[in-house]
Amino acid sequence: MNSGNPDLIRLIRAEIEKRGPVSFAWFMHQALYHPQHGYYSSGRCAIGRKGDYFTNVSVGPLFGQLLGAQLAEIWERLGKIDNFMIVEQGAHDGRFARDVLESVQKRSPEFFEALRYRIVEPFPIFQDRQSRTLELFRDKIEWRSSLQPFIGVHFSNELLDAMPVRLISNGREKFVGVDGDKFIFVERLVDDDVKFNQPALDWINEVAANLQRGYVIAVDYGRSDAEFQGDVQIRARHRNLDSPFEQIGHADITMHVDWPSIAECAQANGLRIAGFTDQHHFLTGIMSELGRVGSPEPTAADWGQSTLPDSPKAKRELQTLLHPEMLGRAFQVLALSKNVAEPAEGGQLLQPKPHRHDKASDTRSWATQPIQGIGCPSGAKRVDPAAPKLAGFKFARKPGSVLGVSRDTTPESRARRGRRC
Repeated sequence: MNSGNPDLIRLIRAEIEKRGPVSFAWFMHQALYHPQHGYYSSGRCAIGRKGDYFTNVSVGPLFGQLLGAQLAEIWERLGKIDNFMIVEQGAHDGRFARDVLESVQKRSPEFFEALRYRIVEPFPIFQDRQSRTLELFRDKIEWRSSLQPFIGVHFSNELLDAMPVRLISNGREKFVGVDGDKFIFVERLVDDDVKFNQPALDWINEVAANLQRGYVIAVDYGRSDAEFQGDVQIRARHRNLDSPFEQIGHADITMHVDWPSIAECAQANGLRIAGFTDQHHFLTGIMSELGRVGSPEPTAADWGQSTLPDSPKAKRELQTLLHPEMLGRAFQVLALSKNVAEPAEGGQLLQPKPHRHDKASDTRSWATQPIQGIGCPSGAKRVDPAAPKLAGFKFARKPGSVLGVSRDTTPESRARRGRRC
């Protein structure tokens, strides 16, 4: 027998009895986003130690502080424009926005004055929570129910993995049917043109259409190789459940992001791959820029001269975010750009200068000190040194080779692929 929200179960059952088996994408959408009973839309979603799962944001404010440095660098790259817009989707209770704004206000006041923060939030219950969390920054925040044109950065953390998917494998698709008082899977042949992750591809189409100039940064867990498996994961109270038909409306349902299809769709819509790496190397790259010594001028406003909190709590946060057996390898970061000036051929990078090996260097922040087992190797070198990277992608491999997609983004190539995915 199925378990979860009885009202939601009745609604799903009634629809199946009316029209026959439904796609898993439709079932997942109801379980997560039904206006009254969905796991997210009802506010049932709980994150953190007392919730259903952890995220980068629930670890503590350090994640937002580091991303604040990355956003400040992007602002500089775009010419320190006024009304620089940070657009966030999947903001949950607003903690990431608060962590970013608090950090930027303290460390880069010029950037803070220039930015606006827009949260795309269709669910009133989360907008209310965000409003309370961000009360001190109410003059900086605006809410929208859908994407609108902007110049700046679109940021998301664990947004794509919760978008509804169809369960397709070897030319067959699993639909959701009923058998007595239980939901069951019913397999059918499927058209080769059907995309298992169409909502995610539609999202890329929409972001590309609204981004006028700037970057997209998506943080999520997924796969970029041929071993991609399209199995959903169901979590409640930090426990993996065996079936999506358990705790319907009370449990999270996600699937690993298929990064190559996202990147290919992005390129087909005029976006350029600016970087792709795991979270471990992304955050290490940001910290290496923060810890530069002897730089002729600070980068990312005043960030080059700042230090991160040197406390046991912050060190624990860092270890959780970076460690390969925690979040460091589980999450990846994809950066996309649009209408950002290409580097001149053979352009010079802002290379971090080597740290001194005298006693004075011992006063550096813990953020730039090696931590056994989690930091970037001391001998790590940038790849593709002729093209400058965002700080978070200093140590990334070439994104095309990792994602397995073409880097040809000429108008002719986009026309061949088509504008929509």
